[in-house]
Amino acid sequence: MRRSHQRLLACTLLLSQGAIAQGLPSVGMLSENVLRQDELLASDRPEAWAMNYFAASSLMTAFGETPALRPGQWQAAVELGYIPRLSEEQQRVGFNAIKREDLNKSPVFGRLRMSLGLPAGWIAEFGYTPPLTIDGAHPRDLIAIAVGHRLIERGAYTLSARAFGQHGGAQGDITCPSELAGVEDIERNPYGCQAASDDHVTLNYYGVDLVSGWNAGAWHWHADVGVARTETTVQVDALTFDLHDRSRLVARDVLPYLAVGTGRDLSAHWRVGVELLHVPLTVRRGPGASPDSDPLTSLRLQVRYQVD
Repeated sequence: MRRSHQRLLACTLLLSQGAIAQGLPSVGMLSENVLRQDELLASDRPEAWAMNYFAASSLMTAFGETPALRPGQWQAAVELGYIPRLSEEQQRVGFNAIKREDLNKSPVFGRLRMSLGLPAGWIAEFGYTPPLTIDGAHPRDLIAIAVGHRLIERGAYTLSARAFGQHGGAQGDITCPSELAGVEDIERNPYGCQAASDDHVTLNYYGVDLVSGWNAGAWHWHADVGVARTETTVQVDALTFDLHDRSRLVARDVLPYLAVGTGRDLSAHWRVGVELLHVPLTVRRGPGASPDSDPLTSLRLQVRYQVD
């Protein structure tokens, strides 16, 4: 009897996700124990907030003024950005702020980065995040590109413009973490996770920014103001109460951001830098709730090498 009640609870919660979606109508299908609810979420839904939060943590900001590189000259860098740990309330995003998801996977976002000088003063940038597994999750074909050019150069001051974008995502046991797989205690495992999920999250975006730079000897200061259009999705792949959940959630938003930072030359080739990124985000935690501000603020570090 208890098992039947658990299955009924799971079906009710899973099917209710489509009923409360905003935007395009959801498409639901339950066949041969496979459940699918496809939704286009309102930008302030908790699920959309979480998707935008992690897309924002991966923004390829300028991290300094657009460099002056000769055609063929290049720079290489390694950068890390801190991802603040989310509270229990912040992780409660599933089913419109009902279900807790395992969102605290990696405390940092990392990227390898290369800048290449092009003709006429243009600069091309390429970023790649290696697929390192941390706590059951890892990036998946996460690639970013950018093209920039200096607009103004007056003494120690520069103003640059860039266009940038990212494609790819991450996968891991988000909706059903491995530590809950097969746990029969309804209080610990209220959604009946029978196996670790293999959820896929896309972190696609594209945008533009303006970068102001000031140079003072070995020190380099910058301010980066930009806007990014996010097109994120979550493809659920979870086994819960004998149901194979294959729901797909889609969120789209426009995120403004501000980054300020400084760097210091260590030698003719090496530079270290630090940057603070702030991305405003809004969320409604539950139907009828008032909107709350819950931004991302991240400290980032970079080590850069430039050839002559």
